[in-house]
This record gives sequence, structure tokens and C-alpha cells, in this order.
Amino acid sequence: MPSRIEDYAMIGDCRSAALVSRDGSIDWLCLPRFDSAALFAALLGDESHGRWRIAPAEKGYQVRRCYRGDSMVLETTFETSTGVCRVVDGMLLDQSDAALVRLVEGVRGEVALAMDLTIRFDYGSVTPWLRRTGPRSFHAIAGPDATEFVSPVDIENEAFRTSAAFAVHAGDRLPFQLVWHPSQRDGEARIEDPAAALDATVQWWEHWSDRCTLIGEGRERLVRSLLCLKALIYQPTGGIVAAPTTSLPERIGGSRNWDYRYCWVRDATYTLYALVLTGYRDEAAAWVDWLVRAVAGTPSEVNIMYGLAGERRLPELELDWLPGYEGSRPVRTGNAAWNQLQLDIFGELMDTAWLAYKSGIPISPTSWNVFRTMMAHLGKIWPEPDEGIWEVRGGRQQFTHSKVMAWVAFDRAVKIARRAGFEAPLAEWIAHRERIHAEVCTRGYHREKGCFTQVYEGEAVDASLLMLPLVGFLPVQDPRIAGTVAAIERELLVGGLVLRYDTRRTRDGLEQGEGVFLPCSFWLVDTYVLQGRHEDARRLFDRLTGLQNDVGLMSEEYDPVARRQLGNFPQAFSHIAFVNAAFHFHTPVSSFRERSEEGADRGTGERGG
Repeated sequence: MPSRIEDYAMIGDCRSAALVSRDGSIDWLCLPRFDSAALFAALLGDESHGRWRIAPAEKGYQVRRCYRGDSMVLETTFETSTGVCRVVDGMLLDQSDAALVRLVEGVRGEVALAMDLTIRFDYGSVTPWLRRTGPRSFHAIAGPDATEFVSPVDIENEAFRTSAAFAVHAGDRLPFQLVWHPSQRDGEARIEDPAAALDATVQWWEHWSDRCTLIGEGRERLVRSLLCLKALIYQPTGGIVAAPTTSLPERIGGSRNWDYRYCWVRDATYTLYALVLTGYRDEAAAWVDWLVRAVAGTPSEVNIMYGLAGERRLPELELDWLPGYEGSRPVRTGNAAWNQLQLDIFGELMDTAWLAYKSGIPISPTSWNVFRTMMAHLGKIWPEPDEGIWEVRGGRQQFTHSKVMAWVAFDRAVKIARRAGFEAPLAEWIAHRERIHAEVCTRGYHREKGCFTQVYEGEAVDASLLMLPLVGFLPVQDPRIAGTVAAIERELLVGGLVLRYDTRRTRDGLEQGEGVFLPCSFWLVDTYVLQGRHEDARRLFDRLTGLQNDVGLMSEEYDPVARRQLGNFPQAFSHIAFVNAAFHFHTPVSSFRERSEEGADRGTGERGG
């Protein structure tokens, strides 16, 4: 059985990623891109589906781990009855191939270790052909994939598995390396000095971390989340993957298991905001460029999500040979939500463009033409029902949040056109903006309950409604916002944290029950800050940061009863929300309110209802 989700740490090279458990086992490795077939898939099956473990031979050892400095290179320290050793794991940067190095260091005394390596391609379904290239190395090949393994100690191969038993003494440094390359390429693919390359990788990450402009309290945790986000940015294109895993369950044993190794347009606003706030303008500009390339084309064909290079078709398949994480089936690759209608993405796209413009990232005439064409399409479709922010599979509905974000799209488009002097049908866009606002305040507001609701003429609330004050739809002081926050506190708080929605009252096409949603909980922190409820904000923020694992990583959801993380891991959305909330604790409230009061100049607090 795999480890608990929070017992993993991530390493990566900005093109691929691996998960390392506390017991020294790499149970998940996607190469050469995040969304390609997995080389190790024990996370979703067992060791026969591929893993690589290096750990003490004796039982009962103690484990400590941390990242080496401000980097994505992991140190796991094992203390046994005879000594102490350390395994340093990293994926090398600036390599033509995807290279994984495991450096075993002797710290004190002598430690007997065991290594077990099972290579399987294509999510554990393909057993490669092994060819020995020396007493301590071999080449593995199958179909398009090939790997070169080099060991500093003698190895044995039996039944397509590799093992070794060895000892490490104080001062020893034993480098193991596994390098992936396309099978059609001839020649060896190995690192000449893997220990030096690993040190250089640490230096690269630390140089990147030094660019963070935030100083003082909370910087260490914030930098760790930024490092996680950087590792999830696909370097060749600038796209950010939502998570490096697929099918980690939102409910243990359930079917809410999705493939998150893609780029969601929705993440754009939050990602850009987090990067700009903390000084990473190059990454923010690359993300804007990725967005424009991805959405360019016919507006009616704009996706809610894309592949890392901007691929549009992401067919969903079920891998029936994998039993899934703790029996949570099915295991999926691809994501059928790629062709859903989700109106909110238009708002997030234009909010991204507006934030970029305000931050000094230019909007080219070509980009503006793309946006303008997209807005003409939105003007035709915004009254339609959609699947909403949570990608429900129970049919389209009139989601309040979707309409609010359509309002954001027209609002930000008007602002950009006015500020930048771009040609635009301003009167038409303003008319759409005002009509949407009035409709949401009438049909999306429940007078008797005194709150906005998940869908028009509905009664249930939804955590996405927390975005209303954050995007400036209404001032945070508006009594309708206060009533909505109070309703969310009454109906969606579990263990002090926020559910996305009540699965018993929402037609989402899935079985009931899931964990609390960490990004929504951070949105409540932001709302508390705006409301001036600083003690509540600090209490909830501290509760959320306490859920990070020992190396500062978070998944998408959390089970407050079983006290364990749920969902794909680590989750970019959670870390983005954390960075934004953390920054707000170190920013004057007036500065934070600037974005949340975008609509104040139009008197929107006096409209509707």
C-alpha cells in the first residue's frame, strides 16, 4: 500500500516530476512531461507497477527530511541503531534528458541499506527489456521510452527487478542515477559527475528563490510554495500544471479521481497575481504568453483547460489494470472536462490581462484582437447555463459564480480598452456588464436567507461565492456579502475549513462526500482580511498552514475527520491561494483592497437586489 498523501515530497526539473515517500521510495515519476506516461506508478498500484526504493535494511529506523536550502532537492535522513545516513534526491536542471539522481551520504557510523528498483513504462503496463552495460549499470527499453541506470555498487537483476545490498560509512557519497531518453536515440545517456550536477541544481534553485521580494515573517513558507509553483511550470512553454499526479482521490475509495496534469485557464488570474506580488515578472509574462497562444483561434472553441503545450483535445481514458490509490477507482488519464462550457474562464482570462497590464506586462495588439473576438462571443453566450467552476457532471445549470465572472470579463475589458486606448465596442460591453450585474443581484440572491446562492433561484450556497467581494462585484461592506459569508460559515464549514459545496444538495453527477477544499478556505481568509476580521483571518490562516506536511506541501483537499490530505498532490491551486493569503498579511489593507474594489467607480454597491 502506498504512503499517505501527505507523506510524499515532490522533486522536479520544470519538465517532469516525481513523488518521494518518507520511507525512501519513489512511487510516481512522469517523464518526459508531466502529463506523459508514468515511469513509476506504485502510487496507484503496488511495487510491481514501478518504484525505486533506497532505505535502511533494518527496521525501526527514524526519519527526518527537508529540502536542501531553498531548492527542490530533497534530503531524507535515516537514523539506525548503527549510524546515520542521508539520501539526497533531485531531478537535474538544464539537461537534454530527464535525469534523476539519488545521492547516498554517510553521516555517522555505518548503515546497511537495501535498494529495490522496478522500472515499468506506461503506467505500470509495459515491462522493458533490460540489457546489462556493465556490472553496475543497465539499459532498459520499450517502445518510445528508454532509461540508463548507473549504480555505484554491485546490482542484481532478477525477474525484471533490480536490487542491491550495500553499506555506507561516514564521509561516503554514493551517486545513483536514472536517465530517461527517447528510445530512438543511440548512445549512452548518463551524467558524468552526478554529485556535482546535483550541487549545481541546488544552486540554481537557490538563485531563483533569492528573487522573491517578500522579506520578514512568513517568507520561508511562502518561498517553499513559490518553489513548488515554479517546479510545476513547464519550462518550454510557460504553462503551469495543476498537479503532477492523476487520480489521487477526493474521497478514499470513491470515484472522484481526476487527472490534473494539465493547465487550467482558471488558474491564470491566481497564478499571475501570486507571481507578480512576489517579484517573478518573467514567469508571469511567460504565463500570459502561454494563455494567448492557447486560447487563440475561434472563440467558440476556447477550452477551460489545455495540455502543457496548448493541446486542446484531452480525451479521458480509464486504466483498468491499476487498482488506484487505496482502492480508489477508476484511474483516469485525460480529462473529459476539457470541452465543458464554463463561463467563468472568460472572466479569469480578462482579469489576467488586466492584472498583467497594471503590472507593466504589455498587451500586444495581436493579443487584444484575440481578447476582443473572445468578448464578442461571450456577449452571445453568457445567458446560457454552464457546468460551472467545479466542472460538475450532472448537467448545465445557471451558476451564480459563472455569471459574476462573465461580469468580470466585461468589466476588465472596458478598463483595459480605456486605459490602453484600444479600439472596442465600449457601449455594448458596458450594457452587458450592467445587465449581468442586475440579473445576478435579482436571480442569484435569496432574499429570505439574505445571501447569494449557488445557482439562480436556488437555496444552497457555494464557496465560489466568496469571490464576489474579491473581484469587486460588490463591496465587502455590502450586507448581501456579509449575509453570504455568514451562510457559508453556517453551511459549508467542517472542522473550521470550507467545503466547495454540499454534495447532498448539488446536482454534480457523482457520489456524495469529499474533503474540505483548501483553496476555498484561503479565500475565506482573504475575505476576513477585507472585512477587518483580523483575528478570524489569522486563526484560519494558522489552521491551514498547520495542514502543510513536514516539507511545506499541500494537496487539494483535506479530511478533517481522518486528518489526512486528499486529492492530487501537490496542488498548485492550494499553493497559489496560500501565497496570496500570506502576502495579504504583509500588505497594507488599502493595497489589498485595490483589486477587490475594481467596481467601486461604477457604484455597483447600489445596484440590484
